[in-house]
Amino acid sequence: MNSIPNSAGFTLPGGKIGVLVIHGFTGSPVSIAPWAKFLNKSGYTVSAPLLPGHGSSWQQMNQTTWQDWYEQVEKSFLELKQSCDRVFIAGFSMGAALALRLCQIRGSEVEGLIVLNPSVHDRRWFMKYVPVLKFLIASVAKGATDIAAPNPPVHAYDRTPLKALDSLRKLWALVERDLYLIDLPIMVAYSVNDHAVDPENAMTVIDNVFSVDIREVVFENSFHNVALDFDVEQLNIESKIFIEDVLSGAVKRGSDFNENDLVNAEFDSIVSGLSLDQSSPTTYLDELDKFSQADRFRQPNPGKINLDQMQRFSAVAFVGSFTYLILFWLTDFEFFGVWPAVLGFISSVATIIWRTARKEGDLDDGASL
Repeated sequence: MNSIPNSAGFTLPGGKIGVLVIHGFTGSPVSIAPWAKFLNKSGYTVSAPLLPGHGSSWQQMNQTTWQDWYEQVEKSFLELKQSCDRVFIAGFSMGAALALRLCQIRGSEVEGLIVLNPSVHDRRWFMKYVPVLKFLIASVAKGATDIAAPNPPVHAYDRTPLKALDSLRKLWALVERDLYLIDLPIMVAYSVNDHAVDPENAMTVIDNVFSVDIREVVFENSFHNVALDFDVEQLNIESKIFIEDVLSGAVKRGSDFNENDLVNAEFDSIVSGLSLDQSSPTTYLDELDKFSQADRFRQPNPGKINLDQMQRFSAVAFVGSFTYLILFWLTDFEFFGVWPAVLGFISSVATIIWRTARKEGDLDDGASL
């Protein structure tokens, strides 16, 4: 079953400079087609693969992992290298995370990197529950596509598969951890009004890569999917200029600079913060050693809390209410509305706090007051 028309991957032959363009999570090459086609018209050979589990159904995507998506990206990269002398990588959203991962591993083989509204983390509180929710719920409904321009083409699923999302979380962790491995020229482009990926992701990339040439491009009129939005022309032109600047040598990778100068600068920075003044006869650590054991702070040792029947009942009500609220907000599940669950959640928390509060003088902190 194919729920996204014209979602097959494609390769557009051009010159000896190649560009690999990678689409995003639950999306397809339809989402980046205008961008990819412009780069091809500019004279570049362009490859836009369809990642496994995408372009068909969210059920099939739930059977894939980030390793499957990365394998396809790396395969397309190697195929592009066979016909091109120099290759650039461009990724959108999750595709940017995959592009970053490819450059963390094969950065010496890549000329430059373009990331568009990159996703390398999601700090929202409910993401922590995805590893559990994926066993209870197969998918959750998505909102309207995050594009400001009217009548965009169908390019992504209308539901988010949770097993695939949990795998994406693992990819994020690796990519964010290893951002320092990126030292090649990079263009970081992002929308200030992105409702799908927090623009803070772009700042994370800018602040943590080791690249010395970082080009920042900001879109004011588009939402998440810029290639299908009002700022697509700006995206196309900035991408072309960036690629031309890298090819001409106007921008360079970190390793092209004198590594010894960087090491010496770091060493000087460390040394400048040290003091060689030995005029003081004692140090702070020496003074600490003078304290007797009796004068040292002893950590409080609260007794074990035993729950009575009402506390146990409140704990069960707390878990039940919380689970119901999660299901109510993330799915179409509804049994008796939301307010009874909210009241049950609040009352159970209040009861637990009230019943477990210690009476004055119950805390044995090991010291005289």
